[in-house]
Amino acid sequence: MEVLFEFAEEGETTLDEIQKELKQYQKIIDDVEMKLILGKPEDIQGAIIAIHPGAGGTESQDWAQMLYRMYTRWAEKENYKIEVMDVQPGEEAGIKDVTFEVKGDYAFGMAKAEAGVHRMVRISPFDSASRRHTSFASVYVYPAVEEDIEIEINPTDLRIDTYRASGAGGQHVNKTDSAVRITHLPTGIVSQCQNERSQHKNKSYAMKILKARLYQVELEKEKEKNKDLEDQKMDIGFGSQIRSYVFHPYQMVKDHRTKEENGNTQAVMDGDLNPFIKAFLLSTIGTKKEAIKE
Repeated sequence: MEVLFEFAEEGETTLDEIQKELKQYQKIIDDVEMKLILGKPEDIQGAIIAIHPGAGGTESQDWAQMLYRMYTRWAEKENYKIEVMDVQPGEEAGIKDVTFEVKGDYAFGMAKAEAGVHRMVRISPFDSASRRHTSFASVYVYPAVEEDIEIEINPTDLRIDTYRASGAGGQHVNKTDSAVRITHLPTGIVSQCQNERSQHKNKSYAMKILKARLYQVELEKEKEKNKDLEDQKMDIGFGSQIRSYVFHPYQMVKDHRTKEENGNTQAVMDGDLNPFIKAFLLSTIGTKKEAIKE
């Protein structure tokens, strides 16, 4: 950069060109910082993300779908691939829940910052009186279990139920028992999938989700947090949110854990999440952003 400034003084380059170069270097530095923070074995793996709307019917289901779109846009920016494992559409709009896999290196290390309750405030398009509504949705993030990681599951510990899928999907989906629900009896963890027409594929996806959740439980045990994963989930409501997205009466996205803010809500909803993710990761190792900048 010093050499480029010398070129600029001699008129051989422009400040605009220097600025473009500086942005490229800044991205390289940011990526290296992220990799250094993400040093745990599971961080490099892919991620399985589940989104569930809170109370509020159509409004919260629409919010869940907005979050799903936000994460797919973020994944595209990071060159990750998305594979939908299970989705249940809402009755009027939005989604009742969705589970999807984000494939790529460090997907879990990055996405784990998003686990928690997300709160939205806006003028509801579903309210004829145009009143302001507050909606909640919970986001759960699990490391996708790679083939070389062994998760022992005793078949006798599983209860596998098949049932007819609900919602849209055509005649075939609704007329056959293609949906699969797997219950791990020792832990009470339940995984299900009804997204595919094939019962075999649904069972495969449900098993993958179950393995990811059991793996997460094992990770928590290693951290000596002697409680199971489900106990860590907060109520989907006031006072438990990790981040607020305000669309009215002003525009602001604020992370309550790190105080990171962005006044451009549309950019965030279009997948501009890395500043929030980085702030969270830095906070987990007790490093302040000001120290990194210095």
